[in-house]
Amino acid sequence: MAFSASHTRTVDRAAHEAFTRPRAPGILLGIGLGGFVDGILLHQILQWHHMLTSEGSYPKTTVAGLETNTLWDGLFHAATWVTVALGIYILWRRTTDWRWAISGRAFVGWLLVGWGLFNLVEGVVDHHILTIHHVREGANVNETAWDLAFLAIGALLVLGGWLLARSDERFSD
Repeated sequence: MAFSASHTRTVDRAAHEAFTRPRAPGILLGIGLGGFVDGILLHQILQWHHMLTSEGSYPKTTVAGLETNTLWDGLFHAATWVTVALGIYILWRRTTDWRWAISGRAFVGWLLVGWGLFNLVEGVVDHHILTIHHVREGANVNETAWDLAFLAIGALLVLGGWLLARSDERFSD
């Protein structure tokens, strides 16, 4: 069965949209979910750090310091919630027209890219530039090694996510 050139272009366009349409919502959801993992796991469950524990004025060993850190942790969670809500909204807007389908592999890939971008930006800004906290804090802890590992994980998430998203790209550039 022969396909016309216009049919081939339509299929290529649909494949391109299946790859590109989940990009923004996937990245936003990845950033938000990465922030939730950081805040819930590292701030609350493991209590390795809070938003301002390395800043100096707000130690987690005082009630006032813990109250301030809890406030900033809450603001951090609010920002990640807004990012997730925005990602869901964009995804919803892009899936109301069912003439195309979003690629699940590309979506998960872009989600991993977003999570990795969160780790990279948050790690560079908060851990290295502002030094307001570190991944793992405390006596006898190599804070720099933990911070660099956090960045390495972020870079691996970006690379792995991008490769996963690209592996499902079914169109030619």
